[in-house]
Amino acid sequence: MTLDLSPRRADFPALEQAVRGRPLIYLDNASTTLKPRPVIDAVERMLARESANVHRGVHALSEAATASYEGARAKLAAFLGAARGEIVFTRGTTEAVNLVAQAWGRGAVGRGDAVVVTEMEHHSNLVPWQMLCREREADLRVIPVTDGGELDLDALPRLLTGRVKLVALGHVSNVLGVENPVARVAAAAHDAGALVFVDGAQAVGHLPVDVRAFGCDFYAFSGHKMLGPTGAGALWARPELLAAMPPWHGGGEMVLSVRVDGASYREPPWKFEAGTPDIAGVVGLGAAAEYLATVGRARIAAREEELAAALAERLAGVPGISVLGGGRRVPILAFNLPGLHPHDVATIVDREGIAIRSGHHCAEPLHRRFGLAATARASLAFYNTEAEIDALASALTAAAEAFA
Repeated sequence: MTLDLSPRRADFPALEQAVRGRPLIYLDNASTTLKPRPVIDAVERMLARESANVHRGVHALSEAATASYEGARAKLAAFLGAARGEIVFTRGTTEAVNLVAQAWGRGAVGRGDAVVVTEMEHHSNLVPWQMLCREREADLRVIPVTDGGELDLDALPRLLTGRVKLVALGHVSNVLGVENPVARVAAAAHDAGALVFVDGAQAVGHLPVDVRAFGCDFYAFSGHKMLGPTGAGALWARPELLAAMPPWHGGGEMVLSVRVDGASYREPPWKFEAGTPDIAGVVGLGAAAEYLATVGRARIAAREEELAAALAERLAGVPGISVLGGGRRVPILAFNLPGLHPHDVATIVDREGIAIRSGHHCAEPLHRRFGLAATARASLAFYNTEAEIDALASALTAAAEAFA
């Protein structure tokens, strides 16, 4: 291993605790990441020193809160290679998908049109498009997954025929850890006259992201997948799309003027941000982006690719284990042990202080593709170590042998 970032572990207070009398080994990062001290401090400072509403006040605390809130928008724009006015704050990826499905989709998708998704999507990037297609009497088409756990891009020419309006795909699978070829899919979709929505929830905390280089039209992510607080995320969209889309939520803050019989709206991104936002959460999200940039996103990606290889290699030695998918850039690995339900596997390793996930991981269609109801899943971040991987492999080996 050449890019040891384990000294950064000291930034994460959660790792100082013991679970079941053992040091915590946290391998559930695809569900939510741990929070570093700079993020915790930013949220605490916001709540303790700048506890005022944003945009609406002229007093000192409100102006300070507004500066911190809009400063986070600028940090996220730099994080994505975007402009500040292209960043819409949401509660997370799920809300961002629904925002686009409703504010853009209701005007752009009609009877006889089509939306294309993939078989490996998280439910959050599938169910809103199902709902839209059902409402608009449109066709929902699916890019299949190969036996090796990758998108079958040979199916694209067949799927991108007729009146396709949108292709929605995840940047990184939350089950397989595979990075999808976003730029290639975007080019094919644009050639067919369709827009591209990318669910970046599992990518932004692991890989460098440049939305313009990808050629996509929408990109969404959640703060808690990238070391930030829960309840705060963002949508990036091309400015001409944001300008054309109507508001989704109505209320305070997103208006310029209100009359009894109507209202005029603010320009993007604020016309999509009705009501009082999660100010502290957004400030924490900005701090998370700043922290990741400080550690070095290219270094993080390289280190995690090493961890992904080590995880696959060590778990391959567990007796009887079956692993979903093949190559991966992000250290996410879903697996099963013979004779053991995934929930039992997670319970057994929890006794060793090891946190992993079990279930279908909000990706039921992908599990059905492989004839499975559920899997256990280990997902790492750059602060994890080879010793923790070894501990997981040993705990799984003991479980496999005990229940053989």
